[in-house]
Amino acid sequence: MLDRLRHPLVAVVLTLLLTVPWIGLFFSYGGYGTVHPGENIAPATAVVIAGLAILGASFLLAWAAETAEKDVPQAFAIAVLAVLAVAPEYAVDALYAWQAGAGSAQAGNLAVANMTGANRILIGLGWSGIALFTVFRAKSGSDPAVEHRSGFLADVVSLDRGIATEITFLLAATAFAFFVPLSGGIGPVDTLFLVGLYVLYLFVIIRGGVDEHEENVGVPAYFQAKSKGVRIAAVLIGFAFSGAIIFTAVHPFAEGLETLGLQYGIPEFFMIQWLAPLASESPELIVVAYLVNKARSTAGFNALISSKLNQWTLLIGTLAVVYSISAGAVGTLPFDSKQAAEIWITAAQSLFAIAILTNFEISTREAVTLLALFVTQVLAEFYVIQTVPEPAATELSMMILYAYTAVYLVLGFALFFKRRESLHELLGRTLSNARDAVGGGGQAEHAD
Repeated sequence: MLDRLRHPLVAVVLTLLLTVPWIGLFFSYGGYGTVHPGENIAPATAVVIAGLAILGASFLLAWAAETAEKDVPQAFAIAVLAVLAVAPEYAVDALYAWQAGAGSAQAGNLAVANMTGANRILIGLGWSGIALFTVFRAKSGSDPAVEHRSGFLADVVSLDRGIATEITFLLAATAFAFFVPLSGGIGPVDTLFLVGLYVLYLFVIIRGGVDEHEENVGVPAYFQAKSKGVRIAAVLIGFAFSGAIIFTAVHPFAEGLETLGLQYGIPEFFMIQWLAPLASESPELIVVAYLVNKARSTAGFNALISSKLNQWTLLIGTLAVVYSISAGAVGTLPFDSKQAAEIWITAAQSLFAIAILTNFEISTREAVTLLALFVTQVLAEFYVIQTVPEPAATELSMMILYAYTAVYLVLGFALFFKRRESLHELLGRTLSNARDAVGGGGQAEHAD
């Protein structure tokens, strides 16, 4: 009996059961966009039911990506996982961009605020939190990626050097992001460069060939042992089903959290920038925590970096496209000076985070620094919003943003200078991977 309960399909069924209440709720109210916490359903109920569905779908998504590693390059499988996991974030930003194109002056600012909030959460909470979780987990288990060193918070999580391609493309997108606010908005040039950069990245990793994947256990191992046709069907169904659940459930989940937040006096704009993106990023963080718990830390970080890359390229680039379609003409999504400052601090945080990974490792001390900078900046802004009247609050908030931007830049450039040899190796590996992709050699390196 116990052996039957340990069967991988039992885990699949139990995970699917987590999504059933949401599916029932979804169809009982009439489909997408009909579940509104605070109007036709209690906010707490929406948070619980949608949250359980997101949890279940995240595991299904992770299993599908791991199963796919037998037939496609791991980096590509993780890239697909990352896109599906953050698809709700695209939908939220697309909605605001569409409203901006239809004439809403504030919607453009909301689109940028939501986008920058999501990107900073991914690094400030995601990268730092997963690094700390990896080190913590290694104390009670075995993880070859974790190296224990003497000194204060000196333990490090080592990354496979095959992740160089993702880091380098993220560096290129980050460097370009500093120039985006100079034109007063997100326009066609930004779209062409950023979307083109991501397409080039996909070309390089797809041409890299199939990696020697790690031996999996549980659900992925069960499906990898099946015929290729069954494997492909399982992967496609897993991606499609989990993507649909995540896409439909995250908005009510976020709205439920926002409604609960309003009841406790949290400002709406603050929630759009931080609470809603935190909800939309939750599937990605769950998937990565699952990978780390299986001692697949490098694959987990690869997923986080891939998510940051597609949000920092596709997400920004598609905002101008949606805006132009809504406006009926090619145009530039406008935003104010406050959102320009938000983009700069987001780019500066990204630069610092990349500098940390230049030597293919992140220490506990560096993770704590990332987390502390993120949390203190958000709390400082929240305090200003709650205690200082406008327009002084906006001016003081921008001063905080500029100050933290300067801190990120100083720390980032200092690390790049200190690790210039590692930076040279990083760029060299990426060029080698790109040459292999163009030449069709199939020897590009990938993480794990």
